[in-house]
Amino acid sequence: MQKNIKLLLSTIAALTLCNVQLSANETKAHTDHWGYTGHNTPDKWGKLSEKFRECGVGLNQSPINITNSLHANLPPLSPNYSHSSKNIVDNGHTIQVNMEPGDTVTIDGITFELKQFHFHSPSENQIDGKSFPLEAHFVHADKKGDLAVIAVMFQEGEANPELEKIWADMPNKEGDTKVLQLKEIAKKLLPKDKHYYRFNGSLTTPPCTEGVRWFVLKQPLTVSKEQIKKFHDDTMHHNNNRPIQPLDARIIVD
Repeated sequence: MQKNIKLLLSTIAALTLCNVQLSANETKAHTDHWGYTGHNTPDKWGKLSEKFRECGVGLNQSPINITNSLHANLPPLSPNYSHSSKNIVDNGHTIQVNMEPGDTVTIDGITFELKQFHFHSPSENQIDGKSFPLEAHFVHADKKGDLAVIAVMFQEGEANPELEKIWADMPNKEGDTKVLQLKEIAKKLLPKDKHYYRFNGSLTTPPCTEGVRWFVLKQPLTVSKEQIKKFHDDTMHHNNNRPIQPLDARIIVD
């Protein structure tokens, strides 16, 4: 009888411990989940997880409102984009196009390889307080893992034929991935005029890691009202942009 009671108590204790561990894991998964709507909006990112702490306390966060830039003799920005895209994915936060290896840009004498590009609507960065309906981020990494982002703004106007090629195969369910092989698509999504604003910033999504080299191109491309709607309303279903962050002591150069 005593053995049965001990066995029962042991089983109850084991089940209780298991439930506590599951609960802790569920809580961790919940707190690590971030978004743009609901309970885990950008203003809360820094408190969702210790890994996201920089989102709340960093002093070089992105995006920013680009004003009062310092004119400098900046070197030309000359991306060497000639390869094809590999696939397109709805990761729940944006539509991301992953690239075949080989596309590069040289910055500060360092070669950065284009890994992927993705979209935000409305734009994350602003220029003189102006927001754009769409912004593309071309994300590059060097051999050490340091990042550089080239941002392209889109203003409402004529339909963009290169965007249309992407939109035609755009997944509309979180987690979906489709093969997308478009030759030189990254090159075709850059404006001819590549004059830019440069500043130090961060990732605009958790963990908001700082030390990112940012280049926001001055010349916008066009996107139609229908194309904006397909991305923002029909696919994302909400804004997917982080609000403007304080400039603090940073200097913007152009």
